Amino acid sequence: MKRKNNLYNQIIDIQKIQKVYDHRVRINTKNKKKLEKFDNYYVSNMIYIKTLLERREYVPGRYNVFLIKEPKLRLIMSQNIIDKIINHVVSEYFMINVFDKSLIDQNIATRKGKGTHYGIQLLKKYLNEVKNKPFYVLKFDISKYFFNLDHDIIKKLVRTKIKDKEVINIFDLIIDSTNEEYVNKTIQKVKQHEINKILNSKAQDKEKLIEEINSLPEYKKGKGLPIGNMSSQVFAITYLNELDHYIKEKLKIKYYIRYMDDGILIHEDKKYLEYCLQEIEKILDKYKLELNKKTRIYNHKEPFEFLGFKYMIKNNKVIMKVKNQTKKRFKRKIKKLNSLVEQNVIPYEKFLQVKGSYLGHLSYGHTKKLVANTLNKYEKKYDLIGSEVMIIDKKIMYKT
Repeated sequence: MKRKNNLYNQIIDIQKIQKVYDHRVRINTKNKKKLEKFDNYYVSNMIYIKTLLERREYVPGRYNVFLIKEPKLRLIMSQNIIDKIINHVVSEYFMINVFDKSLIDQNIATRKGKGTHYGIQLLKKYLNEVKNKPFYVLKFDISKYFFNLDHDIIKKLVRTKIKDKEVINIFDLIIDSTNEEYVNKTIQKVKQHEINKILNSKAQDKEKLIEEINSLPEYKKGKGLPIGNMSSQVFAITYLNELDHYIKEKLKIKYYIRYMDDGILIHEDKKYLEYCLQEIEKILDKYKLELNKKTRIYNHKEPFEFLGFKYMIKNNKVIMKVKNQTKKRFKRKIKKLNSLVEQNVIPYEKFLQVKGSYLGHLSYGHTKKLVANTLNKYEKKYDLIGSEVMIIDKKIMYKT
């Protein structure tokens, strides 16, 4: 494939910058105070971003590092609004446009029309095709994927597709941003802050909670991408493109899906899957990655988990049950949103939007009882009267 050149000037366009902010960054930024502050100087900020790119003066700012629990602890590295816009601009107009054509359809994260729901439908289709005969599932899980992606390998991948030196320079700055000394120091401070909170709390399992925090990785020089960046997601799906093509084209695995660091291979021969596993490990070694202990082969009678659901074959039917973690997250989210509506912190429309997103995902599985019970227990029925919200104490019946 011919390498792309003369790309950089494509993003020195205020309309493209505005489009990315309005349709990507604004709707996905939870910190409304940051957005309000940015919007107060909207025109000036747009001109400033365009000027930064025009003068080739962009340097990534510092990350805001924090922990989230969903349900296990994860480190997130959030950017300021300007960095988010530039990251999305280069991701959308360079990376996605250039890299996406070379990816297989079964690589299912951060791609238009090929996200989580596409992956769920694909796996369900696969299982319906093989359910009438014995089969095996190889489920592989890569250890600390985002923290172990190698900077030099990513840079080489970029250079195989892109020739424009100015675009390459921006990518290099983003890739190397985790090498900054402050990053690990900030992670250590965040972890210690959480440990202090636990020590001063009345939690029963303090040792276990502290152990979980201490197990969170830090960045090694030349390794890892910032978790939360759009560019990191695109690099993560592209990094193992060679593995995807090898599995589909050389190993001839018809039923294959990969979501970032998780992969599924379905085949009738267990020994052949064992051979496939050895081949996968060889390629991962080339990319300086390794599998974790969760990697294993299941027979057709055993349930296995993927993309938030537990899959099993029962009476020649594909059964999809929600993972316990997803159940807890759904219940916790509905309960929290209820509270925020009652306190007038968020509008009822926002509650409906988030609830609709969860119900859309859950509707893929056998979840009628879970949804009805959760909404009856945690959700109150609201009636909008003008700008006021009136709570009506009624039970909710949900049909799916």
